[in-house]
Amino acid sequence: MTYRLGLGWNWDKQWLQSTTGHLTGYWDLGYTYWEGGDQAPGRHSLSFAPVFVYEFGSGYYKPFIEGGIGVSVFSGSAVGDQKLGSAFNFEDRIGLGVKLGDTQRVGLRAIHYSNAGIKEPNDGIESYSLFYSHTF
Repeated sequence: MTYRLGLGWNWDKQWLQSTTGHLTGYWDLGYTYWEGGDQAPGRHSLSFAPVFVYEFGSGYYKPFIEGGIGVSVFSGSAVGDQKLGSAFNFEDRIGLGVKLGDTQRVGLRAIHYSNAGIKEPNDGIESYSLFYSHTF
């Protein structure tokens, strides 16, 4: 089980505008608590990533897809039963959801962490989540 708290900063830019939608994005700073596993329970990680978002349509309900690659630092080189090889890892994410107005988003997200083969072992670990975000 993972618990994640994130802060995001919208880029306030739009590219590839068309009748289908537009590309935008945000910076994401996250803290994750990883529980479970017999070998290394109770790990923490900090991550930072640029995230690109394609929003479809222009109404109140805007479906979106998102993807990004960032960096993360874990409190150890193993999480649960997964051996990451190093505390430094890359964070790859993909997600989809619906933006509600200009301030709320709900969706599904998958995040993969690994050190990209910099150090062995490189088991990697994934986190899957249902998320809600609100912009202030």
